[in-house]
Amino acid sequence: MKQTESLCSNKLLPPLPVLTLWGHRGSAGLTGQDANGVPLRRSKRGWMWNQFFLLEEYTGTDMQYVGKLHSDSDRGDGSVRYVLTGEGAGTLFKIDEKSGDIHATKRLDREEKAYYILHAKAVNRFTSEALEGESEFIIKIHDINDNEPRFTKDPYMARVPEMSDIGTSVIQVTAIDADDATYGNSARVVYSILEGQPYFSVDPETGLIKTALPGMDREVKENYQVVIQAKDMAGQMGGLSGTTTVSITLSDVNDNPPRFTKTLYEFRVPETRELGSEVGVIRALDADIGENAEMDYRITGSDGPGMFDIITNRTTQEGVIVLRKVRDSLLRVQVENVHINPRFFSVGPFRDEATIKIVVEDVDEPPVFERASYVMEVKEDAAKNTVIGSVSASDPDDKSSLVRYSIDRRTDMDRVFNIHAGNGSVFILRELDREEYAWHNISVIATEFNNPRQISRVPVYIRVLDVNDNAPTFATNYETFVCENAKANQRIQTVSATDPDEPLGGHRFFFSLAQEAAGKANFSVRDNKDNTAWILTRRNSYNSLQMSVYHVPVVISDGEFPMQSSTNTLTIRVCTCDREGNMKLCNAEAYTARAGLSTGALVAILLCVIILLMIVVLFAALRRQRKKEPLIISKEDVRDNVVSYNDEGGGEEDTQAFDIGTLRNPEAIEESKQRRDIVPETFYPPVRRPVLPPTRDNNGDVRDFINQRLQDNDSDPTAPPYDSLATYAYEGNGSVAESLSSLESVTTEGDQDYNYLSEWGPRFKKLADMYGGDDSDRDS
Repeated sequence: MKQTESLCSNKLLPPLPVLTLWGHRGSAGLTGQDANGVPLRRSKRGWMWNQFFLLEEYTGTDMQYVGKLHSDSDRGDGSVRYVLTGEGAGTLFKIDEKSGDIHATKRLDREEKAYYILHAKAVNRFTSEALEGESEFIIKIHDINDNEPRFTKDPYMARVPEMSDIGTSVIQVTAIDADDATYGNSARVVYSILEGQPYFSVDPETGLIKTALPGMDREVKENYQVVIQAKDMAGQMGGLSGTTTVSITLSDVNDNPPRFTKTLYEFRVPETRELGSEVGVIRALDADIGENAEMDYRITGSDGPGMFDIITNRTTQEGVIVLRKVRDSLLRVQVENVHINPRFFSVGPFRDEATIKIVVEDVDEPPVFERASYVMEVKEDAAKNTVIGSVSASDPDDKSSLVRYSIDRRTDMDRVFNIHAGNGSVFILRELDREEYAWHNISVIATEFNNPRQISRVPVYIRVLDVNDNAPTFATNYETFVCENAKANQRIQTVSATDPDEPLGGHRFFFSLAQEAAGKANFSVRDNKDNTAWILTRRNSYNSLQMSVYHVPVVISDGEFPMQSSTNTLTIRVCTCDREGNMKLCNAEAYTARAGLSTGALVAILLCVIILLMIVVLFAALRRQRKKEPLIISKEDVRDNVVSYNDEGGGEEDTQAFDIGTLRNPEAIEESKQRRDIVPETFYPPVRRPVLPPTRDNNGDVRDFINQRLQDNDSDPTAPPYDSLATYAYEGNGSVAESLSSLESVTTEGDQDYNYLSEWGPRFKKLADMYGGDDSDRDS
């Protein structure tokens, strides 16, 4: 291979090479013959590869020259063609087929790819026969300083204890330069500190940050911002640089003792304060934080031991004073850090002391009962006003002060008990029943006479003792049957009893057949002496047609004093059974089956009867409602309504339908005045008004008549609740011609004589027959 001078003018670069492809033509070895018998010879070739160097980030206008390929077979007559293959061939690198010159078509970045491997060969242009074997070569990208150092983090976070010595390591920062570290100083980084002096320093080679100032106190300044620079080219002028921020926090150490804010604390406690309750809270201040600020409080001295305790609240770091005995006291309290750093013993004792004065104040206390609760017992048959126990309370401020007792009625709603207001004796007001309530829980109130607002309560539990006052009964409702083919002395039922009483020795029941049924009994009762009894048959067979149901009276008595007994009736049905004694058909079902009616048919008939009864009741209710409907036709306006009475009457012979004389004659007596629009339900006595005598004024009696009727309507309780139009056909008194109307007559027939009508001629014969004649004739 031959070397030529580089066409590049950069003196830092080595001369660009010319890759020469050549073959060594030496002695040939005979290796065989071809088909024609011609001996074959193989030429020995020695191939060499070399490297090309290319400058990255080329900024020229022409394509950058890489190098030249040349073969010994090239005679310069154009018969040789050079071929380039491999990475970037044809895209990044192009070759001149005739001359073998290689050029780069684009700007290349070493940080993207540092080198390219290509293959070159020379072939005959006309026959494409390879003149030389393929040769491999490398194009390396020559680095320039085009990348600044970059830190692996931005920002960095670090912590260092406060009060650290000079040179204490904090954190190490690292910057990376993408340039080639093997060539020049492009990737050689040097660290320096831009901000954060004089507190911190940085090692220029390793980037390790250290403390540079002693006694840095977290309580003075906790956070620091440090700016670190990384510069390549070993920090020389023209090098590229990058920066990062390091946030450094001083962590706390226990270098501050706790301190009370006062040397004397004073608390006042009412004498009614409950034991174990909080009296007050004290707190010492510590400039440290976290576990370094944790502290313990304790009492180092007092004038009365065991009067008070102090408890440390770990959440708030406060000392809570707790009451043990109510008494004036003077306490000496100490506070001390829990975690003490031996390094700072020289700072001073990590404790402090203070004095606490506690003053107990006198208050008016409510009465205090002798016991926290009372339990009383009473028999359930105790008589009324029987005293069952008593309670006692006193005023702790003045033992001679009177106390009044009462029962909180919210706990005794039925007023079963009462209490004597002066001595606290509890007695009963009503009969008790243990089976209803076995316990009564009431609350008794004690009140001071001098200060009724001071009250206290105590629970009283009253137990009602059992008395044998309930007779035993059947434990359940037994459904018993006997087969028609039953045998004598056959058991058909086992019965048991229950009793709400609770004797101390347990229940003991005795069963027997009632005396009145013993002589003609069809069944017998056998007491098993274990609170059960058997019901046995006394006949060999039973006939459901003769007797379908038997009622067996069973007497059950208990063994307590006084003895209680009851007669319980056991209903036994006679049923048809199979041979194994299984029931097939019983009394009621047998009868309905023989009559041809099933149970479903009976239920259907019963439902029909019920529906008919409901229809009759509904019809009667509608009839009654119609009678009460008002005669008002219009519902649109309820303010002004004309009440119309659509009553024609029965003609001339109907003398009882309507008496219009009361509308014409004001002197007629109103026997009754009722509303005709609804059926009256309440009757009011008629209001009688005196008739005013006529005056000289022709219209005075009419005005007086209208005023009287208006007042009567206003005060009438049976009048409608809405406005009504009332008309009064009254022509007045004192007319010279007097009234010509026949309606002027009074309302009763006995007040006027109609015999003169018979003297008026045949035209008035009808009226004379109706109103004339003797009373006896009319009555007949």
